[in-house]
Amino acid sequence: MSRVLAPLSASSPRRPLLLSPWKRWLLIVTIPTVGVLMMFVAFQRSLIYHPFVEKSLPAKLAALPTGRAHDVVTKTEDGLDLRGWLILAKGHVAGTDPEVDAKLAERRPVVLYFPGNAGNRSYRTLEVALLADAGAGVLIFDYRGYGDNLGEPTEAGLARDARAAWRFATETKKIEPRRIVLFGESLGGGVAIGLASELAQKKTPPAGIILRSTFNSLTDAGAYHFPWLPVRWLLFDRFPSEQRIRNVTCPILQFHGRRDTIIPLRLGKKLFVAAPARSESGVPKKFVELPKADHNDVMETSKADVGKAIGAFLPIAVPQ
Repeated sequence: MSRVLAPLSASSPRRPLLLSPWKRWLLIVTIPTVGVLMMFVAFQRSLIYHPFVEKSLPAKLAALPTGRAHDVVTKTEDGLDLRGWLILAKGHVAGTDPEVDAKLAERRPVVLYFPGNAGNRSYRTLEVALLADAGAGVLIFDYRGYGDNLGEPTEAGLARDARAAWRFATETKKIEPRRIVLFGESLGGGVAIGLASELAQKKTPPAGIILRSTFNSLTDAGAYHFPWLPVRWLLFDRFPSEQRIRNVTCPILQFHGRRDTIIPLRLGKKLFVAAPARSESGVPKKFVELPKADHNDVMETSKADVGKAIGAFLPIAVPQ
């Protein structure tokens, strides 16, 4: 004889839903992990880009003699104004735009400088002075969102900024590509390599490229700093320099500090290994290891070594 079960009334107590121990453990692990991943995805660019914003950055902040430093501005393909400085080589001064253009028309090299991920151009006065002392003119533009420029930095945005700087040099100032040397510092190395790769494929390569304390890819650099995160899956801006440098046809000079704690030396060497052994003109690539340097103290610890190598490289890249 079967029993008939009475239906539960609205007031009947319900048994609590209990999770098994392994499900409870899974929730304890999963919820914070998902939260951390979501935070990383949402705020990753604030971890990459650290712009120092200023209302104005006049060229006098370069702390050079009168007539050496000049304010310049150019426009990107997406309509942003980029402000920067044009620095004349040591021993050369000009007061007007035509005089500046006349100085740039001479056969000296011009360095197009791409800064790292933090600060703005006013933090690069030592590097700019070293390049100018080596006999080069220098063009340095802040990226979008940096210094006194509007916009938000992204990998695609910085590539547009690099193209705008190149157009300013070659079209506005009429400097021949064979006299322009790209200089990429840290993150700027990724920007410079991207531009050099594009230009090489268009058969209008720069005269040379100098790389300081840069990475083989931002994904590898990110994985170094966040080994517990799946950075390779989540990163928006990747700067795959190791792939792009294979297309570079101009002479290459690379520096890296042995004590670098931001971008380990091994990542710099991995990039160097990927680069062509020689330029299209037959110049062998060169790597200079700086025994005393970390990432941000290269000029303080190794200025003489850097200056000597650049002084030897520029005449090779831009023969007189």
